[in-house]
Amino acid sequence: MHMDLTKLLGAQIGSLSIGRLISGIVTALVCLVAVRVLGKLAKKLLGRTRLDERIRRYVLSAVRVVLWIVTIIIVMESLDIPSTSLVALLSVTSLAFSLAAENVLSNMAGGLVILVNKPFNLGDFIEASGVSGTVAEITLNYTKLDTIDGRRVLMPNKELSASRLTNFTVLGRRRAEHRVTASYEDRPETVCEALLKAAAMTGHVLKEPAPSAQIESYGDSSIEYSLRCWAETEHYWAMYYDLLSNIKRAFDDAGVTMTYNHLNVHLMREGE
Repeated sequence: MHMDLTKLLGAQIGSLSIGRLISGIVTALVCLVAVRVLGKLAKKLLGRTRLDERIRRYVLSAVRVVLWIVTIIIVMESLDIPSTSLVALLSVTSLAFSLAAENVLSNMAGGLVILVNKPFNLGDFIEASGVSGTVAEITLNYTKLDTIDGRRVLMPNKELSASRLTNFTVLGRRRAEHRVTASYEDRPETVCEALLKAAAMTGHVLKEPAPSAQIESYGDSSIEYSLRCWAETEHYWAMYYDLLSNIKRAFDDAGVTMTYNHLNVHLMREGE
């Protein structure tokens, strides 16, 4: 009976013996159980971190890929199949892929930087590389911005992570500034009072910090004034444009002359 079992295990199926095949199957089953256990452990450990949910998913996927590669190599060794060729093939393939997808990998690296550092979140209004808009979606390769004129712009994460970025939402409020000119004949006190009245007429203007109006500069034919007001971020644009309209209305009520460039043309008859 013992001899029959030995002969059975030593029987060949192609280049593999039945004993080697059974050993490979058992090894594969053990590795599958190990992959499952280690995958659950990694998921549990990542769940205790403060990493973004998307980063946790990406890291968990990478861990599973590595575990599957290790499993394949172990099973191949148990079946007495040389794994050096597979390792070399994987190395060459990964090198070729990294060279061919350099920009994609750079964007993915930038996406991970953004997800880890969190310079902005979904719904934030940001400006980078001359483009401003509300963050609609953050992926590994691109960040999607919705501009105020109804366009969706895809910003490469490589560019976003390396460029100067302004987040207008994170502090919860924004300041609007309007600069206007008035005649030298108008008293500065009257002009500043009219500007503050315009701020008082405008909705969504915060009382703290209080609106301020002051002289900015003296021009050749007019004085330049500035009006600065604060509003909550979500009401900024409504306040911004309403304030423009109310400045003109307040100037008219106060009799302030808003100056503008003009050209006087004098026609003279020949001989005069």
